[in-house]
Amino acid sequence: MVIRFAMNSLKTQLLPAVCSGRVAGLLVSITMLYSGALLAESIPVLHMQGTVRGFLVLRSMEGKTLASGDLTQVARGDRLISNLVFHFKDGSIDETTVFTQHGEFRLVSDRHVQKGPSFPHPMDISIDVSSGQVTVRSSDGGHEKIEKDHLDLPPDLANGLLLTLLQNLRPGATETKISYLAATPKPRLVKLAITPQGQETFRTAGEPHRATRYAVKVELGGIAGALAPLIGKQPKDIYIWILDGKAPAFVRMEGQLYQGGPVWTIELSSPVWQKSERSAP
Repeated sequence: MVIRFAMNSLKTQLLPAVCSGRVAGLLVSITMLYSGALLAESIPVLHMQGTVRGFLVLRSMEGKTLASGDLTQVARGDRLISNLVFHFKDGSIDETTVFTQHGEFRLVSDRHVQKGPSFPHPMDISIDVSSGQVTVRSSDGGHEKIEKDHLDLPPDLANGLLLTLLQNLRPGATETKISYLAATPKPRLVKLAITPQGQETFRTAGEPHRATRYAVKVELGGIAGALAPLIGKQPKDIYIWILDGKAPAFVRMEGQLYQGGPVWTIELSSPVWQKSERSAP
């Protein structure tokens, strides 16, 4: 999940990057089965978000295209509404995130739906922060399960906002911890630890640019944290590349979209124009 756009020069090529954190919503399944005590660390608004439209591509690590992504973000009053959809041949991901940016980023609501054969466990997760209402609809063996909970949700909840938050980290921050609601049949809060891993170079039309690679680790804590690696339940780290400079932007993501799943990549999609047929004079 992912991402933001401006319609000129480099921003045009890096659209989704500046757009938001929708791909973050794709982390919903990565954090399955873990919980821990949370310390809020709200992210200040360093780069205001706005209207966005962009396209993404999801591939295997071998480069095979698996899904096309379409992202839109619009402002409604003091709220921003982002919708990210990934179309697989045998499934889809659809996430809608509503948030505000009054000094700090605050999640208002998030709904993440994943379904189809591409996902062993179809899920529909809805979060309403003001009421604390969390609803998880899941399917197991053809039987639908519905779990409803009221939770005391922290102000730094990052569902659907991960990429937006990464673009707004303070320069020089060595580690940032934020809260995340794991999508399990019984929803639970976990922490994500974000650490910079150094800079790497990529090119657009032959022009070099520098991006910082971030590692995002699920911190389990307590007994769960000690046992998870031993029983093969420790989620793999996810890696996200953010363009450096005055207008930080998402460039690439590598990670699992659900617990135990393959590592996939998400990147910006370049336009391919169809040649129009011209009638003979």
